[in-house]
Amino acid sequence: MKKIKKIIDKKNKSKIVCLTAYSKNMAEELDKYVDIVLVGDSLGSVLYNYSTTRKVTLTEMINHSKSVRSGVKKSLMVVDMPFNTYANKNLALKNAKKIIKKTKCDAVKLEGGKKIISQVKFLIKNKIPVMGHLGLLPQSAKGKFKSKGKTPKEINQLMNDAVLLQKTGVFAIVLECIKSSIAKQITKKLKIPTIGIGSSVYCDGQVLVTDDLIGLNQTKIKFVKRFVNVKKYIKAGIRKFASEVRSKKYPTKKYSY
Repeated sequence: MKKIKKIIDKKNKSKIVCLTAYSKNMAEELDKYVDIVLVGDSLGSVLYNYSTTRKVTLTEMINHSKSVRSGVKKSLMVVDMPFNTYANKNLALKNAKKIIKKTKCDAVKLEGGKKIISQVKFLIKNKIPVMGHLGLLPQSAKGKFKSKGKTPKEINQLMNDAVLLQKTGVFAIVLECIKSSIAKQITKKLKIPTIGIGSSVYCDGQVLVTDDLIGLNQTKIKFVKRFVNVKKYIKAGIRKFASEVRSKKYPTKKYSY
């Protein structure tokens, strides 16, 4: 709970940095710089080429989370509950307990507001920390992804859901693809932190898919900025290895028993 309090205490003081990890090696590097490591169900598209996060299974999330856990020492570790694993409150509790027991994560993340409030309430009542997620909800979105907070109805629902989630006891809320002015209003209204993805600089923190920002994933999503192109270095290393193998320069005596 100390780690969660630390995240809440950052509200209005310093920005929260959150990135995704699906393996120990990546988690170890993220842990040096971020506040939250998220094992996102985005692993479906990033690693398995699934057309939707709905195809991600609980087993896949648990296996990747176990790997990530071994690389995370200081950051708060949050795991996405995949589609259909929290359809009702009893199923949500059963699966959340399984995730926490097997992965030793610090919290779980659920998508939605009023529709899933009984599940969120039940988890928190049973001492399971929950992170919320509003705006674009990949698990329930159909067709082309669209930003949220454009109509009075959407704005009203987002504001109400955010307040309701806070009242229920979530410690933070991810705001995905929400119009900047609305994300700003929600952030100002809440006492808990908001973590934006495509929802402006006004949020209390930011999250991205790590593979996107380092250039491993070729994506044209509006909110993704490529901070480095690691593919360039991967190609250079592999090209050199292939060349040395074919020219019999590798392995030399130094690399042989």
